[in-house]
Amino acid sequence: MKVLSVVGARPQFVKLAPVAAAFTSAGVDHVILHTGQHYDERMSDVFFADLAIPAPDIHLGVGSGSHGVQTGAMLAAMDAVLDEHRPDWVLVYGDTNSTLAGAVAAVKLHLPVAHLEAGLRSFNRRMPEEHNRVLTDHAADLLLAPTEVAMGHLAAEGLAERSVLVGDVMTDVCFRVRDAVLADGLTPPEGIPAGSAYVVSTIHRAENTDDPDRLAAILDALAAVPATVLLLAHPRLVARCQEFGLSLDRPGIVVGQPLPYPEMVSAVLSSSGVVTDSGGLQKEAFLLGVPCTTLRSETEWVETLEDGWNLLDTSLEAVSQAATRPVPAVDRTTPYGDGRAATAVVQALLARA
Repeated sequence: MKVLSVVGARPQFVKLAPVAAAFTSAGVDHVILHTGQHYDERMSDVFFADLAIPAPDIHLGVGSGSHGVQTGAMLAAMDAVLDEHRPDWVLVYGDTNSTLAGAVAAVKLHLPVAHLEAGLRSFNRRMPEEHNRVLTDHAADLLLAPTEVAMGHLAAEGLAERSVLVGDVMTDVCFRVRDAVLADGLTPPEGIPAGSAYVVSTIHRAENTDDPDRLAAILDALAAVPATVLLLAHPRLVARCQEFGLSLDRPGIVVGQPLPYPEMVSAVLSSSGVVTDSGGLQKEAFLLGVPCTTLRSETEWVETLEDGWNLLDTSLEAVSQAATRPVPAVDRTTPYGDGRAATAVVQALLARA
């Protein structure tokens, strides 16, 4: 069996790591296509090195651009690649422009498409990621769902026959990296004194960064947290602050660059809380047992909301409590599987090749 994986952004590289290892163990011919959607070294190359992912076989080098320009550039470049390799499966991951482009390009060439992380829904059609999820699910031949909730969404859309519950591959890599980090011993991130309480924060979604008043309010709320805030500045956040004349350099905030995945896991484990608008980070906080405050009105990962592990906060009123909110007394459930989802992915693909 030959599988071609289409990836292009940080969360997809993390998901790719356990899947690539499972393909190798099963003797699957695996081709990795990197669209270049994330091209900054700290958002791309470092993940391949730190997570021991094979180097991409193809790199399209698309780079940044509007959604239409970026997706169109990927589509224009993919036809020749897919026609050359003619894989048994084109495997797309998550909800980015790379995901949608990979699915559409494969469908047009009559190549089977499998969607990993299928069935997630925020039900917020203002988010480009929501369009990407829905369109990809309805185009794909095999829907690899991470949770029972996702399976329910797919069934409600008439897609049950194409759907398989495999678990969440992010759990696989998060647990593996967590165990390695704990074995080596936790150290504070750069800029955080040993023993100091701090909060990890990432902000990058358009609804939080593209309105100058909203972005200014978020930065003010972070600066008011009664502990140091380690703000890992996504390139989009930096660009918007420069465009709007907003300074990230303010008391109480330590600005850092996006971290390699093991360092990110270590930073979250040592923190007292997380403030983010990232889907991946809110789930990682849940898996690592750290309270999270999510600056959105909805989440795809509704399971994280149980028992208060994750709070949705669009008003920014809960941000100040991010460092002092206690860890819920109730043990977390295990809605995202036991850390062996990648093996289930391979088995699902083999069974339908």
